Amino acid sequence: MTEQQILEALRPLVHEGHLSCPDALALAARMNVAPGEIGRLCDQHGIRIVNCQLGCFGRRGKPRGSGGAAG
Repeated sequence: MTEQQILEALRPLVHEGHLSCPDALALAARMNVAPGEIGRLCDQHGIRIVNCQLGCFGRRGKPRGSGGAAG
């Protein structure tokens, strides 16, 4: 799979410069590439991954670590 093919498949999933983590993982599986490859391409093209299933990147509109606890 070429980077160009991945980017072409990625573009319709990006909204306002954001790609959801579930969409990124599904795309990686569909394109038979490592999720890290999707992440690397997103980084290179200024696309932010949001709604991370592991909590690594925060939720859209909420920065990481904004779980509401004072501290």
